[in-house]
Amino acid sequence: MYQRIEEVNSEDSVGKKVKVRGWIYRKRRSGKIVFIIVRDSTGIVQSIVEKNSVSNDDFKSAVKAGIESSVIVEGIVEKDERSPTGYEIKTTSFNVVSYAEPFPITEYQSDELLMNLRHLWLRSRKMTAIMKIRDTVFKGFHEFLRGEGFYEVHCPMFVSTAVEGGSTLFEVPYFGRKVYLTQSSQFYLETMIFSLEKVYTVAPSFRAEKSRTRRHLTEYWHGEAEAAWFSNEDMMKLEERMIEHIVELVIRERKNELDILGRDVESLKNVQAPFERIRYDKIVDIATEIGIDMEYGEDLGADEEREITKRFNAPVFITHFPAEIKPFYHRPDPENPSVVLCHDMLAPEGYGEIIGGGERIYEIEVLRKRLADEGWKEEDYYWYVDLRKYGSVPHAGFGLGMDRAVMWIAGLDHIKYAIPYPRTIRRVTP
Repeated sequence: MYQRIEEVNSEDSVGKKVKVRGWIYRKRRSGKIVFIIVRDSTGIVQSIVEKNSVSNDDFKSAVKAGIESSVIVEGIVEKDERSPTGYEIKTTSFNVVSYAEPFPITEYQSDELLMNLRHLWLRSRKMTAIMKIRDTVFKGFHEFLRGEGFYEVHCPMFVSTAVEGGSTLFEVPYFGRKVYLTQSSQFYLETMIFSLEKVYTVAPSFRAEKSRTRRHLTEYWHGEAEAAWFSNEDMMKLEERMIEHIVELVIRERKNELDILGRDVESLKNVQAPFERIRYDKIVDIATEIGIDMEYGEDLGADEEREITKRFNAPVFITHFPAEIKPFYHRPDPENPSVVLCHDMLAPEGYGEIIGGGERIYEIEVLRKRLADEGWKEEDYYWYVDLRKYGSVPHAGFGLGMDRAVMWIAGLDHIKYAIPYPRTIRRVTP
């Protein structure tokens, strides 16, 4: 029976015989002793291979095996403060499953090389830690929404209409027709609230934005939800509790991984609902105060969000954007139709927008006017308009950039580290 390495690194294992399997993470030799650090998905542990304690073949194997060779190690667990984890395996059997060729990644490598060798760099402790945090972020998203009575549903990736804007659509040939990769599952989620009332999905979305900022991907993972009978404020209340839940879960379950990344956990503990709400016009004033050249009617870009959110230690909502800078489906404020009932949630510490959401138009004539004002043909959105013909209800929704959330929570300096295989305007391999 095999033990996981995290089980070996404990007081309960001292003096016991264990058998672990994994890959060589680090190695050095001192005479008749080979010090080998073995890793598996749960951690690392040092294996001491002494010439007089193993067979001659096993010792030769330990000497020959290089970084990333796969191995099976048996021995007795001992406590030693000099080892990386405070525990080590006094090896009695060392079996090499597969000898690795000289590993092409060494301690100091260019970022470009690490991107080219992403399929190998994912084995690093840093990337392993990030992937575990990512797993927990997705877990928290699912369990929170399910706990709130949401149903998980699934939507198409090939679509015929735009959600966010025609200029950012990826066109795909489709049996003699033109279709597009989805920018968002929102419209399809809206169709399902009339039966399930509260629905969500986690799926890729695609944006053909020619952007090279540290937070943009052309293919990203999108956590989206729609709910019948929800207002803009209702949805913000749901989202802030959801983000609080996700962050608390990461702190509780991924402390070791946050430590590996050097993430300041105390800053994450500031994430407590309710979050501050600031109207768009006030944000324009704040931008002016801190020296950002921004006029009313301009959307917030990456630079503006970075500088503004440096002033906050917890997420903040920006609400009531001008109608002309938001997509047609956002509901105009009945008290001031020049602004819409929507919100962006900005993560603190300069990370910027992670969620966009708001109330959807449910009055058919208002939707028709918004479509016409923005130059869209109603027949192209016939099925979306149909939803307003047959029992329309007030409703709201949101979209969370899962990769951006991971980037912020893990304290990463670029979104390309938050996803296993980032797709940007310059990269589609490996």
